[in-house]
Amino acid sequence: MRQARARAETRSTNLRREESTAQNRQIFAVFSCQMRETVSWDVVDYKHRTTYVERFPVPKIVLRLTAASAAIAAALALSGCTAQELRGFLPSEAGVTNHTSLIIGLWSTSWIVLLVVGAITWGLIIWAALAYRRRKTDTGLPSQLRYNTPIETFFTIVPLILVLGFFAFTARDQAIIEQVNPNPDVKIEVFGKRWAWDFNYLSDDVHFSGVQAREKPDKTIDIDSLPTLYLPVGKSIEISIESRDVNHSFWILDFLYKKDMIPGKTNHWYVTPEKEGTYRGKCAELCGEYHSLMLFTVKVVSQAEYDAQMQNLRDQDMIGRLGPEYNANNNLPGTDGNTDS
Repeated sequence: MRQARARAETRSTNLRREESTAQNRQIFAVFSCQMRETVSWDVVDYKHRTTYVERFPVPKIVLRLTAASAAIAAALALSGCTAQELRGFLPSEAGVTNHTSLIIGLWSTSWIVLLVVGAITWGLIIWAALAYRRRKTDTGLPSQLRYNTPIETFFTIVPLILVLGFFAFTARDQAIIEQVNPNPDVKIEVFGKRWAWDFNYLSDDVHFSGVQAREKPDKTIDIDSLPTLYLPVGKSIEISIESRDVNHSFWILDFLYKKDMIPGKTNHWYVTPEKEGTYRGKCAELCGEYHSLMLFTVKVVSQAEYDAQMQNLRDQDMIGRLGPEYNANNNLPGTDGNTDS
């Protein structure tokens, strides 16, 4: 009797649960129909395999206003840019040498391409976040999409094209900058040493030996104490670059180029200064305790002033070349230094 009574109670409980579930389904169906009738949304169903995703699109007027606002903001921002901002904050300007225009063009164009790609990427992210955001009426989990072959192919090919493009244009410009000039008008040899510079004017058979920068009591640099490299304007110059001790780097900031100075190796830089002026130079390779004081000045002058400076060095008896015999390392592999201990 007890078992029969228990089975009857179980059947009764199951029947009540089924009736409650059916009533809830009817209520939800009625509520859904009322919502679709009262809310005038254009619902678009996007089918993915056997699942459906409902999207409530952002009105076109909103998208148009957003795009127009972005275009106006970009135009206003660009119209208010300074000359330095338009060249990508580089510490120089076009026409300083025969290569600065090329370098500025490569740098600025690269930034424009990257900013466009970034704007499109962030625009798509924001649009997807707004268009597919969760609504209060949404229930359950959204459709779980596994992959999309066309989009994944697009996201693979486009970055590859960008990387190859940057590489190709950089290699093209670097080949132009590094092109050897077999007959330069002036030959100069630069030795880097801790923590100063030696300049050999090979074409004029004179030299200048510098010392490291001096600091004033107020911790500023005494500009007049810096070694000065003189270059004639409009003349093609070959600069041979070497080191007397450790790795240095010969960097003229306004020329937008630098060359490493490696012990036992000679690098060459071919450049034609095109604008007279005074420019800054420094070592761009951490080389020891007083690396920050390894500074120099570059003066691009007329041919007459350049000749006068060369004569001034002769008058000071700075004739000849300060060669590798003054290097701190005379036993480097591949050199003729004395290797005896």
